[in-house]
Amino acid sequence: MDKAPDAFRTISEVAEDLDLPQHVLRFWETRFSQIKPLKRGGGRRYYRPDDIDLLRGIRHLLYGEGYTIKGVQRIFKDEGVKFVQAVWKEGAPAPRSRPETDAASQAEPRETLVASAPPQPGPVQPIHAPPMRRAEALQPPPPAMAAHPLQPIAAAGSVTDIRRLQAVLYELDECRRVLAAARQGGEAA
Repeated sequence: MDKAPDAFRTISEVAEDLDLPQHVLRFWETRFSQIKPLKRGGGRRYYRPDDIDLLRGIRHLLYGEGYTIKGVQRIFKDEGVKFVQAVWKEGAPAPRSRPETDAASQAEPRETLVASAPPQPGPVQPIHAPPMRRAEALQPPPPAMAAHPLQPIAAAGSVTDIRRLQAVLYELDECRRVLAAARQGGEAA
């Protein structure tokens, strides 16, 4: 039995409708104060139709337009909630600002990065890696790691697969940022 268009939806219904994991919706609640689902006993979330439109707009800006969380926060500040609720709809005006650039994207939208030729991988500096023996340090990387990890996917992946990978990469970047902030807080104490 389908719900009425103006009925409240559970987080699982919204996650399925937006093709996002539930934890992403919960994470967005921590980054965007404008997302305010109704919460009932046991922490169950119920989303109103306006909440769902807002989530669609955020998803469109992050995954479709290549904005970062800070960029979407700026759009909320500059354009307002109603703008974000409507930005995903056909024929809606585009944001006045462009997706920001960072060192990883070099001013390219995220979709272009995955579909274009990958950059040459550089050395990865682990945070707290055990000391490496000299013989290990001189070994070349295994063949599977020598190529850029997205190269075969970009050549053979569908747009949906690429967007899912972009979402995963985005979440990993956010996790890295949260861990770095926590580590800095722990060192200061």
